[in-house]
Amino acid sequence: MSTALSELERIKADSRHLRGTLAASLADPVTGAIGEADNKLLKFHGSYQQDDRDLRDERRLQKLEPAYAFMIRARLPGGVVTPAQWLAFDAIARDHANGTLRITTRQTFQWHGVIKRDLKATIAAINASLVDTIAACGDVNRTVVASANPVESSAHADAYAWAKRLSEHLLPKTRAYHEIWLDETPLGAEGAHELARVAGGDEVEPLYGATYLPRKFKIGIAVPPTNDVDVFAQDLGFIAIIEDGALAGFDVAIGGGMGATHGDPSTYPRLGDVVGFVPPERVLDVAEHVIGVQRDWGNRRERKHARLKYTIDHHGLGAFVAELERRLGFALEPAREFRFEHNGDRYGWIEGGDGRSHLTLQVEAGRIADRDGQAWLSGLREIARAHAGTESKVEFRLTCNQNLVVANVDEAQRATIDALVARHGLDGWRRGSAIRRHAVACVALPTCGLAMAEAERYLPDLLAKIERRLDAHDLADAPILLRVSGCPNGCSRPYLGEIALVGRAPGRYDLRLGADFAGRRLNRVFRENIAETEILDALDLLFARYAGDRAHGEGFGDFLLRAGVVAPATRIAAEVTA
Repeated sequence: MSTALSELERIKADSRHLRGTLAASLADPVTGAIGEADNKLLKFHGSYQQDDRDLRDERRLQKLEPAYAFMIRARLPGGVVTPAQWLAFDAIARDHANGTLRITTRQTFQWHGVIKRDLKATIAAINASLVDTIAACGDVNRTVVASANPVESSAHADAYAWAKRLSEHLLPKTRAYHEIWLDETPLGAEGAHELARVAGGDEVEPLYGATYLPRKFKIGIAVPPTNDVDVFAQDLGFIAIIEDGALAGFDVAIGGGMGATHGDPSTYPRLGDVVGFVPPERVLDVAEHVIGVQRDWGNRRERKHARLKYTIDHHGLGAFVAELERRLGFALEPAREFRFEHNGDRYGWIEGGDGRSHLTLQVEAGRIADRDGQAWLSGLREIARAHAGTESKVEFRLTCNQNLVVANVDEAQRATIDALVARHGLDGWRRGSAIRRHAVACVALPTCGLAMAEAERYLPDLLAKIERRLDAHDLADAPILLRVSGCPNGCSRPYLGEIALVGRAPGRYDLRLGADFAGRRLNRVFRENIAETEILDALDLLFARYAGDRAHGEGFGDFLLRAGVVAPATRIAAEVTA
């Protein structure tokens, strides 16, 4: 095995803590792109360079460079947005991006289609709303997700508070972001000395070091009985333990991750292992030291083997936990009881424990736009306008299933919100099938450079065809988790879908089956590299068997396992029960 570090490790080491030559690349008027090394560093600042793949061939024939543009992602721990911030994000989408907002599976927003000359102004506008994009991408801890479950109001508040604390505590310390995007300049003699120190290479990253992490790192906080963050898919998961109505602490799960590579069995999705319990005051220490072990033990030669899941499997779970406890200076307590019932979102109005109500809206594939009789962008703008600048406690919560909660609504405000929802076609969940309400898709084509097949753009057509087959078997109301991914990297968490399509090539997918409805079991490949007709024919036969032979309350994935259609998963995330 080669001992040489990967090229990205060299780029990070030479970057002067993520500065590189980004400023010069942004100022270059000759191209709509930035330099190759700077493109790698840009991710740490919350942005990806992309191009419109629909236009590649045409532009190549015209001897033009690709239609470059940038995606920007907010760092939005817990996915909570005020009405004022919503209005700011809406304006950014219309003024600088492609006129849409997209909710991601990490509970934040992406803006697509920002051209290079607008990139700095757009990031500055996001920052002016008191939200930043620092570490929303890159080899660092990314946006911390937390349960958006509106029923457990006090527990949700605790989960959100810890998501914010973790996100802030684990941020990179470099001032590169502020210098490049916000024109931060040192002030006075002290500032001049600081500038000289940074230029001399003395700036310190106490947690990440000069080369940051070997790969991205994800943290999620779940509040049982709802696993709406898919906590076992996270590098580090915290499972809230509520005892006597109060947060007693968290069970800790480590080693989850969704990415894989077609044809390479050394890469695979993995569910996290529950390794113990910590009281709330230990949470920051545990997160910091899990990251520290991964920083020091992770694979910096092969990026596709660099996630925490591979570090754990290479060294052994016992060895990893022993090293973690050595660094912590204490042993984790035994894990406590918890149980998950599902990992979907509950739509419509739900009463919270504090007397306020919460309205969950379905956003298909997370795309908020005005089109086809559904004026989503305009409708949500009107809801935000009705509450911005007032004493209202209304806020927006994004979910990891790409949906949206209008939260903390007083009884007197409900009628106005209902009227706006109806007027702008925001109530699609009332008319959709159960599988539509639980479908998730990644962006894929035309902007994602990794996409091998369609996902978001294909989802509406695919759903309509699947719904017709479910209707024929009287299964329209059967809740089934559908996940569609344009490639095997797993942004839509396809390996946790009861039905999942993972892109192989245009129009061709692996059909995976057999996960459960609570995010505890991975699915398995059923058919490889097949087209739509074969996918639908296979599902139609399975729907017929499910309709005729299922037990009362039995989920589709559970039935497929019991009926022997798919083999048992090799890894199951164990719940802790009495």
